[in-house]
Amino acid sequence: MPTASHSTEFDVTILGGGSAGYAAARTAAAAGLKTAVIEGGSQVGGLCILRGCMPTKALLYAAEVMHTTRKAGLFGIHPGEVHFDFAEIMARKNRLIGEFADYRRDQLESNRFEFIRANARFTSPHTVNLDSGITVTSKHFVLSTGSVVSPAPLPDLDALGYITSDHALSLEHLPKSLIVLGGGAVAVEFAQFFARFGVQVTLIQRSAHILKEVDPEAAVVIEKVFRDEGIQLFTDTRLQSASRDGDLKTIHFEHQGTATQASAQEILFALGRSPNIGTLNLEAAGVTVDKGRIVVDRAMRTSAHHIYAAGDCTGLHEIVHVAIQQGEIAAHNIAHPEAPKEIDYRLLVNAIFTDPQLAVVGLTEQAARQQGIAVLKASYPFNDHGKSLIMDAMDGFVSLLADPRTGEILGGCVVGPVGGELIHQIVTAMANRMTVHALAAMPHYHPTLAEIWSYPAEELADQIPNPEKL
Repeated sequence: MPTASHSTEFDVTILGGGSAGYAAARTAAAAGLKTAVIEGGSQVGGLCILRGCMPTKALLYAAEVMHTTRKAGLFGIHPGEVHFDFAEIMARKNRLIGEFADYRRDQLESNRFEFIRANARFTSPHTVNLDSGITVTSKHFVLSTGSVVSPAPLPDLDALGYITSDHALSLEHLPKSLIVLGGGAVAVEFAQFFARFGVQVTLIQRSAHILKEVDPEAAVVIEKVFRDEGIQLFTDTRLQSASRDGDLKTIHFEHQGTATQASAQEILFALGRSPNIGTLNLEAAGVTVDKGRIVVDRAMRTSAHHIYAAGDCTGLHEIVHVAIQQGEIAAHNIAHPEAPKEIDYRLLVNAIFTDPQLAVVGLTEQAARQQGIAVLKASYPFNDHGKSLIMDAMDGFVSLLADPRTGEILGGCVVGPVGGELIHQIVTAMANRMTVHALAAMPHYHPTLAEIWSYPAEELADQIPNPEKL
C-alpha cells in the first residue's frame, strides 16, 4: 500500500484487479498515465481465475474424461473398472488455479502501476478512502469490482443452509445427493459435473427451459442429455419454501402448477450473481445505479463523466473476454478522449461447457424476433455427420442465421462436440462480414467436425441470391 514514499494522486485509479481491472490498468499505463489498481479481495486474480472459468472447466474436463473412459467399450477398448479419487481431482484443480493466480499477481505487481491491497469507498467524485486509513485522489476511475453470489429468494433457505458455486469449488467430499437451484450456465455445468461423479442430482429451473437466453431447440438437447445421464430435471417451476427432513434438505415448489417437493443431502444455490458495488458509496461519486448494476454507455462511461466501469459490476455480460474488452475500451477512452472507442456486441460470444457444449455468437432466433430483424435459418444435425458419428458424439446440431437480402451471417449456434471451439469459425466469418455464399465456398477438410458448418451455409446460399453475382 502507499507509504510516505508512494503517491496517493493518480491519473487513473482502477477499483478491482480481476480481468477487467488488469486490462484497464495495462492499457492506461501503456498510454503513459499514472495508474493505480486497488484490490480489496483476500485473494488476487478475479472471479474467472479464482472461482469461475478456470476452476470449473478443470473440473468439467475431469468429468468428461471420466465419462469418456466409462464408454470406451463402444470403441472396443476395455480399460477395466473405472474409479476416481475426488481429492486428487480437486488437488489438480488447485494446482492449476494457483499457477494462474500467481501469474496474475506477478502481472499486477510488475511495477508498471501502483498496486494497493485495500478496500475503497468514495467520499467525493475524485476521492476514495481506503480501509487502511489512506485517501487516494484521481482524475479518473475505472470501476471493475466484479460480482458476488446473489441473495437467496427464500428466507428459510438461508436458515436451512446451502452451498454456492464458490463453496462447490472447495468441497473435500462429494454429497450423496444434490438439488441445484437455477438453470443458467453455472447451474447446468455443476449439475453435470456432480452427476458424472455419482451424485444424485435434481435441477429446478423457473423458466420453461434451462439456459433461457438461447433458443429452446438448443436447450432441449442439453435437457435430453441430462435426463439420459440420470439428472432429474424440473422446469416451469416456482419456489415456495425450504425445510429440513432429518438429514435431508427439502425444496417445496410448484411444477407446472402442481405442488411438488425434492429432497437431497445438499442444495447448490446457482440462481446467478449480482454486481459487487454495495460498499463503494457510488452516490458520493455521482454514479447512477439501476437494478443493482452500474449504468454505462458503449464507451463504458458512467453518469459521472470521469468515471468508467467494466466487467461484471456493469451487469451486462458476465463473460471474461467481454470484461477484458470493456476494460481496454474504458482505459483507451480516458487516455485518448479525442479518439473514443465504443464496444460492439455484434460479435458477442457465449459458451456453456456441458457435454455436449453449447455456444452462440451474434443473434439467436428469438432475439432476432424480439428486435424485428428478418433472418433466414438453416440447421444440420451431428447425428448425420461423418466425424461426429466416428466419435459417437451425435447429440445436437449447428445452425446459421443470415440476412435474407444479402446473405450476411448474423448469428450461429452449435450444440455438440467441442462446440466452444467450433463457434469460432462463425465468429471469424462474422468479424469479416462473410455471407453464407462465401462460407459455403470455403474449403473444409474432410472428415472434420468443422465441415458441418458448410451444410447449413449451402442450404441458405441456395435460398438467397448471391449479391456478388447479380
